Amino acid sequence: MKPVLKACLVAALALLPATPALAAPLAATPEVRLPHISIVTIGTGSPVILIPGLASPRAVWDGVAPALAAKHRVILVQVNGFGGDDPGANLQPGVLDGIVADLDGYIAAEKLQKALVVGHSMGGLVGLMLAKAHPSDLSRLMIVDSLPFFAVIMAPPGVDPTPAMVAPYAAKMRDGIVASYGKPLSDEMVAAQTRGLALKPGSVVTMSAWAKAADPRVTGEAMYEDLTTDLRPSLATIATPITMLYPWNAATLPKAKADAFYRKQYAAAAHIAFADIAESAHMVMLDQPDAFKAAVLAFVEAK
Repeated sequence: MKPVLKACLVAALALLPATPALAAPLAATPEVRLPHISIVTIGTGSPVILIPGLASPRAVWDGVAPALAAKHRVILVQVNGFGGDDPGANLQPGVLDGIVADLDGYIAAEKLQKALVVGHSMGGLVGLMLAKAHPSDLSRLMIVDSLPFFAVIMAPPGVDPTPAMVAPYAAKMRDGIVASYGKPLSDEMVAAQTRGLALKPGSVVTMSAWAKAADPRVTGEAMYEDLTTDLRPSLATIATPITMLYPWNAATLPKAKADAFYRKQYAAAAHIAFADIAESAHMVMLDQPDAFKAAVLAFVEAK
């Protein structure tokens, strides 16, 4: 394997969001199944849409969804093929565009007014895509540890990557993940997928259990599309107000470094505010559930 490709693979696996099984029991409406996503809702009131990340189920929101449901209609999204369910239309290319189309259709059908959207990781990118393509669908967007172009984390120092540059490596990574379909994940493979994503041992245990439920065919294609989607040129045109919530920790990503990195990636955004959560990694909702819940509630209740 070429050194650059190997470095890219290691970097991507280190950030690969894990794969949960089934959402914790909630007083939810019957599941609405769409081609690319499924939706359940809890609570009543103004709508809040929660979109999980790559290979993550709606269970990733269990720590905050019940509190939101006290005042809001909480719309819990799950990408088909994650969480152990049927992949549906996600066995074909166009997963991210399909998710956006399904969300737009659901918002229109349900006549949702001024929805708030919270997206983690790949879900944050989907939120940006929704704001770009259908700005009237949402009033505000919270992005949780996501980038407008994920591939920047894989580029050598001083290199500004483009989707064309990244695509060959992303395709090899996709094909390698897809090839694991039908094969049980070893502890080593699970560890590779979850390494660096969380700080607390309990968080890693949860992620490891989740990681065995995702369909690698969907994970591989969604990762490829995430890596080759560059929304940096569109940031200035997105009128939706954005809150960017990011993690930092003293051991691997000090606050000053995290501040500089995330602010640089979103420097072109027209309307953006930043918030951070200390001593957490990518799966911030697992590492610091109380702080994460407080941050989401503050975003939702802001006027």
